[in-house]
Amino acid sequence: MKRVSATTGLTLATLAMLAAAVVTPPPVPAQAGGRAPADTVSAPIRDVRYDVTFLRANGQQRAIDVSMTLVTAGSSPVLLSLPAWTPGAYEISNFARWITGFEVTGDGKPLVWDKLDYDTWRIRPAGAKSLRVSYHYLADTLDNAMAWAKPDFLLFNGTNVFLYAEGQPLDFASTVTIHTEPDWNVTTGLAAAGRTRSYASTNYHDLVDMPFFVGHYDVDSARIADRWVRLATYPAGSIGAQTRLMAWDQLKRVIPPEIAVFRETPWENYTVMQIVDSTYGGASGLEHQSSHVDVLAPSYVGSEFQPSLYAHEIFHSWNVKRLRPAEMWPYQYAHAQPTPLLWVSEGITDYYADLAEVRGGVVDASGFYALTSEKINEVANAPPTALEDASLNTWVHPVDGTGYLYYPKGSLAGLMLDILIRDASDNQHSLDDVMRGLYQSTYKKGRGFTSADWWTAVSAAANGKSFTTFSARYIDGREPFPWDSILPMAGLRARRERVPRLGVVTQMEPTGGVIVVNVQDASSAALAGVKPGDVLISVGDIPVEDQNFGAKMRAKFGASVEGLALPIKIRRGTENLTLAGRLQFAAGDMVVEADPVAKPKAVGIRNGILKGK
Repeated sequence: MKRVSATTGLTLATLAMLAAAVVTPPPVPAQAGGRAPADTVSAPIRDVRYDVTFLRANGQQRAIDVSMTLVTAGSSPVLLSLPAWTPGAYEISNFARWITGFEVTGDGKPLVWDKLDYDTWRIRPAGAKSLRVSYHYLADTLDNAMAWAKPDFLLFNGTNVFLYAEGQPLDFASTVTIHTEPDWNVTTGLAAAGRTRSYASTNYHDLVDMPFFVGHYDVDSARIADRWVRLATYPAGSIGAQTRLMAWDQLKRVIPPEIAVFRETPWENYTVMQIVDSTYGGASGLEHQSSHVDVLAPSYVGSEFQPSLYAHEIFHSWNVKRLRPAEMWPYQYAHAQPTPLLWVSEGITDYYADLAEVRGGVVDASGFYALTSEKINEVANAPPTALEDASLNTWVHPVDGTGYLYYPKGSLAGLMLDILIRDASDNQHSLDDVMRGLYQSTYKKGRGFTSADWWTAVSAAANGKSFTTFSARYIDGREPFPWDSILPMAGLRARRERVPRLGVVTQMEPTGGVIVVNVQDASSAALAGVKPGDVLISVGDIPVEDQNFGAKMRAKFGASVEGLALPIKIRRGTENLTLAGRLQFAAGDMVVEADPVAKPKAVGIRNGILKGK
């Protein structure tokens, strides 16, 4: 998963993106209240069919009608559970809380049921063989992992609505039939089952890893790297013709370099499913094995972040959906599955998103260095946090803002490992070899990888170099990354630049606008008269909501004299004001750039990273 929310930091160099999430603790199990459940394993089930109904009337109610039919044997209770989380979104969501109107019939007659625990229903068949379970599901949460409905549209994930038999193997086959308006679309990665709008799955893991779009939206397709790729976007018309062409160009550029890493494509077709909504305060994506779901505020459509989001989520179809830590193999849907290796799953993926952009020509070398610089500065401004700790902590969303630090810091760890491997092997091996080798030796062997698997593969690629100390200091430890010694190996160097600094903390309002929440004493903003509650419009005539705001500020004022006039336009209440600010500079951020006097070996490593050779 990759996400940002529109929250700005203290400097004008960048609008720092921090994701906010609400943690819902799991309810107390039923047995804690005095009712000790005697049943722990469901009776076996077969011939499973799910029917999902979403008509215009459902859209008005923001609800889905769901039914599940199955065949059971014997008189033992059937225990049906709903997942507590969606893989890729590392938080407990307890989807059962959105279910209402639960009813069960057996051979056409009402059956007795009760709750075994907060997400499990116990059904007593009373001799019936064919059971039908039906319920309503409230689809009112705009989130990649959730279900969200509008009058003409529905997004849902299988984990939201599809029940499974508690304690039974998850390799049962099933079909899903979507009942919707004749003129509406249905898009999913599941294979068609023969009947109109019916889809088949051979196991529960695949079933719930294929989200659905249902309703009125745009969808088209193109051939990329000998595979079909679809782009489905809601609302219809939300992406203009030129912006859509740009999106297709970005997809055609980032996918081939990612395929080249693993030298195989694990899907026959891939679907980018994108929602644009003005109430969403940022941009995020959630990966699946042959698709991903993006949710974006309008300002992110066509932005510089867009191709990074695409590249990140598509690389997950290898790294995480297939190649993943042993702690998450197989997926367990009833409880959290924390792993200290999430920095590999998410951070290394983000490094390869940057590589896909530069290797595919979305950005040039300078653009790649800028992406790297931004991550270095983001990590430097965060509390010292071990990557393994950040990987584990994400499940509880720590309030110090480090819950997603494994994205930028893990990406930088990937860059360091790539450089060290290339340096030790005279540029004959790279991190690509590690990813490809683990993919073959663990995923293809039907298991997840361990820390020992990871470091053994890294050491082998680096001609036997030990990474024990590296891991202790920079992965399990909190020491700052040694850029002064690492970057020169790749023909790079770091320098400090002056950064225009306003001295405010801001956040993006869901309805639009960047609102000031704090003003630092003696800062440019304070001296100009900016107050908490003001809405920033522009600084130095550069719109604050411009996705390239930081870069434009550096380009315009980076070489200016401190104290230069800096007009600050704000909205205070209903009045627009222009305040007389003066330019100030922050302690400079780190900027990564090519070293013009790098040695030939280092130049070769730099070119190898940029070109994938």
